[in-house]
Amino acid sequence: MAILGNNVFVCVGNGSAAEIIAGTRSNEIQTGAETIEISSPTSGQWREFIAGRKEWSITTGFLVMTTSDIQGLLNVGNSYHLQIVERQGTAVTIVAEGDAILVTCKVSGSVGNLLQGSFQFQGTGSLSASS
Repeated sequence: MAILGNNVFVCVGNGSAAEIIAGTRSNEIQTGAETIEISSPTSGQWREFIAGRKEWSITTGFLVMTTSDIQGLLNVGNSYHLQIVERQGTAVTIVAEGDAILVTCKVSGSVGNLLQGSFQFQGTGSLSASS
């Protein structure tokens, strides 16, 4: 069964105290791993690699609403505990969680359009899948 994008949220905080980030409208979760070459010039014509250290980041877009309190998240450089959650009706499931540093906050708008923004978080440590 496919998961609808409007049922996935990024939350700041732990457990029931976690709050959805400022009217989230889009999320991008990126993970990666560096590769380390283990072959040598004498091992043949093909290079061989193993996975090295991993990293993750989250970019979340939001609409700025009069009731949104984004002041606390404007503190670039602060650390936050993030949860990626899926909502099915009233049930909320934590999909993954980890600690991250807010590296950028961007807010923009044009005449006649809604004010929009985005946060970019860089993970520090692991992004743990919940069981």
